[in-house]
Amino acid sequence: MSEKPSDDQPSAPQIPDDVWEQFTRDTERDIRSSAPKEPSARARMVTERLREQEARGELPPGWRTGPAWQEMNGRAARRRKLWAILGVPVAVAVALVALKPSLLPGDPFGTGESRAAEASPLPEETAAPTAAPGASDPEEPTLDRPFAGSPALRWADGEAGIVLPEAEAVGPVSADRVEQALKLTKKLLVGANLDPKTVRGARPAAALSVLDPQQPELLDELDTGLRSPGREHDPVTLFSRFDPDEVRPVGDVIKTRGRMTFKKGSHGGVAVRADYTFVYPVVRADGPTEVTRTIVRRVLDVELADPTRYRVTPGRLLLLDYDQEIGNSSCFVYDGYLHPEFSSSASAGPSPSGPATDPYDRSKDIDQGDDDDCGTVTRT
Repeated sequence: MSEKPSDDQPSAPQIPDDVWEQFTRDTERDIRSSAPKEPSARARMVTERLREQEARGELPPGWRTGPAWQEMNGRAARRRKLWAILGVPVAVAVALVALKPSLLPGDPFGTGESRAAEASPLPEETAAPTAAPGASDPEEPTLDRPFAGSPALRWADGEAGIVLPEAEAVGPVSADRVEQALKLTKKLLVGANLDPKTVRGARPAAALSVLDPQQPELLDELDTGLRSPGREHDPVTLFSRFDPDEVRPVGDVIKTRGRMTFKKGSHGGVAVRADYTFVYPVVRADGPTEVTRTIVRRVLDVELADPTRYRVTPGRLLLLDYDQEIGNSSCFVYDGYLHPEFSSSASAGPSPSGPATDPYDRSKDIDQGDDDDCGTVTRT
């Protein structure tokens, strides 16, 4: 009884080196011999004489079917074997392309690579844009692609969109102090607009911890708005908050775009201006999967003042001014939350009376219009 071959033995015989070398030599010789050559003068004379003999009937029939044709068939057979050997990696390549057509350059089959290119991230914003973003594909947002059809599709995610400028000394204020002011401003923006607890309606504790308690009037107003919101004290003027009983965020991504600048402050320190837009995709809390987006642009002016010259708290920011522009939220509702509107349901608020605006247009200053206006947005 023969032994069972071991598992580590090859399943197919290997080609010996000497056989492979002989095969290579034969192939090269055949290629050289089969290459077209310019016939010599003697060869042309012989060919002409044979043609004349054939015309006179002096050659036997079938003289052209001799060994020369057999040799040609032999070379053809070797070429077929060569193609079979080369055909193995070719077949593998074809199979790979069939499984993943994107391996071919240029996406010839239209597999969607162009969509990925269109969604490539934008470079950071270092200056005010000169115009609004161009038109996007007219796609409806979905749970899987909540930013489809929005310019924000190419914006950075969350904190990644808040890129601090390089800190430099401003007059007597050192670069380290400038860097501290920039980082505190970012902490305020994150806590007020990106913190998941804040967005879901909780108290924005992280953002409030950055503000100087030596501004008691400001903090009292913010606390009043968070406890008992109303028209005069509405926390959404500084914080992005949604009613968890009404809507819930789609996924964990909030798109962010903007810039931060700094200059010498009026309180012996460094003044920072932050201008950022945040895009929030949400669905109704009661189950339907229709996705809508609310767009919030905020402009803040803060200062890290000099504690040796002014009565301020070291390491805290003075909030000097803040403004906002909100796209796709019900007008004249002062309950402390943003209220996105869905295209499938009619708005319960008043009819639009103000101008139509593009909430993605960051090339203009925030419009200081009449508080009684309720405008429309051109896109969400």
